[in-house]
Amino acid sequence: MLAPFVSGFFLGGSLIVAIGAQNAFVLRQGLLRHNVFAISLFCAVSDALLIALGVGGFGSYVSASPGLLKIVGFGGAAFLIAYGAMAFRRALTPSAMSAENTPAPALGAALASCAAFTFLNPHVYLDTVVLVGGLSATWPGAGRYAFGAGAMTASFAWFFGLGYGARLLEPVFRNPRAWQVLDCAIGATMWALAAKVALPLL
Repeated sequence: MLAPFVSGFFLGGSLIVAIGAQNAFVLRQGLLRHNVFAISLFCAVSDALLIALGVGGFGSYVSASPGLLKIVGFGGAAFLIAYGAMAFRRALTPSAMSAENTPAPALGAALASCAAFTFLNPHVYLDTVVLVGGLSATWPGAGRYAFGAGAMTASFAWFFGLGYGARLLEPVFRNPRAWQVLDCAIGATMWALAAKVALPLL
């Protein structure tokens, strides 16, 4: 069971480490120390759920439903454009932020943003449900589930590492200019992802 687990772990890690809207959000909340545990747990559990669906054979349904992916894709693109605009707006008036002087958003609002970043991204279904689920089928017997467990473990390790590891950068972000650069990078990432999601659907 070790070989499929390790294989699933590295595949899951390679898919999730790429810069994306979800990672940018977790990083920013980690820097501010806002709802870090809840946000990291939500993202990891969401990934685990999608991976479980893929390993369970749901991937064939998703890959055969282009209409569903199109609806999700346009909704996700609209959300990314709006969130990117908010990031650019913050960048216009940079100020030093810290856990002490920046009020935390309501937990419900933070989790709602996480849900949008996760479930309104059609690529997450292709990566977790279709790709991970499809590759898990190459392992016989219980190896399929070990492969899925490895991919899930990678998600938990990454999100909690990113959320809690972000505070190591806090000295850098005592400078308002660092926040300005981060928000510009987040805004550009959001808009680039929106284009990547929407353009193939047009």
